[in-house]
Amino acid sequence: MMIIEALLANAAILLGLALILWVLALQADDVSFVDAFWGGGIALLAVLSWLRLAEPGPLATMLMAMVVVWGVWLALQRLLRWRREGADPRYARLLAPARARGRFALAALFKVFLLQALLMFVIASPAQYGILEASWDQAISGMALTGLALFVAGIGCEWFGERRSDRLGLTGTACVWWGIWIAAASAGWWVAAWTAIGPILVTVLRFRNRG
Repeated sequence: MMIIEALLANAAILLGLALILWVLALQADDVSFVDAFWGGGIALLAVLSWLRLAEPGPLATMLMAMVVVWGVWLALQRLLRWRREGADPRYARLLAPARARGRFALAALFKVFLLQALLMFVIASPAQYGILEASWDQAISGMALTGLALFVAGIGCEWFGERRSDRLGLTGTACVWWGIWIAAASAGWWVAAWTAIGPILVTVLRFRNRG
């Protein structure tokens, strides 16, 4: 029950943040900075989960650090891109029909911010559940180290891929989240079973959207 309450609280905080950013987007008439929210919001979910532990153990701390490193890096990278390049034409195309009908605000809320928040919560499920399930004395096992190694390889691929704008970055994102899932699964097989949707979803979305 404590874990369910923690996850619900995380969801409520994420929803509140999404609504605040939606209001800011309406004032700026641009939703493109939501890409920075993607990384930052996922990092926030990991930190919130970690803070709920009375005595965070080594595995929980490792999982939190993995997600924060990835999320903060992505948030800064996307925020700088937005500041440098301005509005993202993908979002302009997505919201153009609604804008023409005078429904930009609702479309931005449901098609961008609420949808992103839902996807972020699901994708971050391995980190959240793994952190909350990891006991204070949970050792960092060989399985967790395997996940960490895959994560590090993924971070490297993403970094080089972002600079070269090729498929290496797509593969890197998939490796990052499969690595996090493997590390989280070391907290218990049930963590792996309930959160496999996270890395599957991020892999599908990343290769389909290529962005």
